[in-house]
Parts: sequence; structure tokens; C-alpha cells
Amino acid sequence: MATTSNNPTTSSGFDASGLWDQAVSQFRGLNPSEPGQWPWLPKAAVFLAVAVAVVVVGWFALLSSAVDDLQAERDREPGLRQQFESKLAQAVNLGELRKQKLQVQEYVTQLEKQLPGKAEMDALLSDINQAGLGRGLVFDLFKPGQVEVKDYYAELPIEVRVSGRYHDIGAFAADVANLSRIVTLHNLNVVPVQQSRDAPGGQLWMNAVARTYRYLDASEVAEQKKAAAAKVAGAKKP
Repeated sequence: MATTSNNPTTSSGFDASGLWDQAVSQFRGLNPSEPGQWPWLPKAAVFLAVAVAVVVVGWFALLSSAVDDLQAERDREPGLRQQFESKLAQAVNLGELRKQKLQVQEYVTQLEKQLPGKAEMDALLSDINQAGLGRGLVFDLFKPGQVEVKDYYAELPIEVRVSGRYHDIGAFAADVANLSRIVTLHNLNVVPVQQSRDAPGGQLWMNAVARTYRYLDASEVAEQKKAAAAKVAGAKKP
């Protein structure tokens, strides 16, 4: 007849309870000041805990940096998407954009043709003078000023003072506006002429500044670039 044994030792001789008691006993009475004298099991446990702590801390540190990088990339996404959509639209309409570019270049060329060169300025001044004389106006002042050189063009102001009838002065202003070259009138001031024997009634004075423009020649463009480079170099100096 078979009987049941209460002995925790298995038939193979493995005593689980005894091993557990031995393991627990190694953690009793440990001296924190002398970890080198600890049994092997506490040493292994502490080493494993420290290794896990280092891995966890390192993981969170790297993960935090990765999260920041991910958020930065997410913040860039709308701008990059907008750039992509813009470039996609340009790529789709590339042929039309090239046509528009050619049209703009032609328009700029036409505008440049309205700007006289340095050699043509004298002829333009003569055209302005003839426009006034052709309307029966009397020039009391026609004084070209100092040329003002800009980035890509030069501007010449001309002080003008003419006398004549109202409609003739208006026609003169229209003639100046319709010249083949660009001429603009500024600071217009029209006042009646004091009547006298030499000045019949209905006469007006018109004071104005006529401004005409011309393109720069190659030497002037080179001087402008040189001056701009010198200005930039001077600004960089401490």
C-alpha cells in the first residue's frame, strides 16, 4: 500500500526550501561599509540593480533628447509642407512661369530703352526746352542740377521756371510726359504773374523740378560695385 511523504525534498534530491533559506541567509547581517566581503549573491544582486538603474536612466536621458528632436521636426513639418506645395505648383506651372519671365524681361528691356545714355542727355534737355518753346512759353530758368547716381541708374534734376498762359503750361506738362524718354515733373508751383506793361493779363509762372533718368554705363556700374564692396568691407572691420 502506497503512502504520501511530507518531506519537501523531492525524489531527485532537490531541496528548494533549503536553497531559498541559504539565499536569504546571505542577505542577513551585511555590512554596508564593506561590500567587498559580501557573499556572491548580494554582490550579484547589487550589480544587477545598478546595471538596471544605469540602463533606465540612460534610456530616459536619450529618450528625452529624442523627444525634443522629434518635436522640433514636427514643428518644421508645416513649413516644409508649404515649401513642397509651393515648389510643386511651380513645377506644374513651369512652362507658364518661363513665359512670364520672358514677358517681364521684354518689359524691362522696353523700360530701359526709355532711359537715355550719358551721350543722349544733351539731346533730351534740348527736347524739354523745345517742348516749352513750342507751346509759346518763356523760360526764365532752365538749370540742370547735380547728377545723383543710384544703384542702377542716374537721376538728373532740372530747375525749370516758365511763364505763359494756363492752357499752354498744361500742354507743356503733357508734352513732357509724352516724351520718348522718361521725364517727371515735381514740386509744381503755379502763381499768377503780376500784370504790367510787359506782362499781359492771364499770364502764369510755373516753378517745377523736372527729373530725367539715364542708365549707367559699364564704367559707372563698375564704380558702383566697387563702392558697395568697399562699404561692406568697412562695415565688417571692428
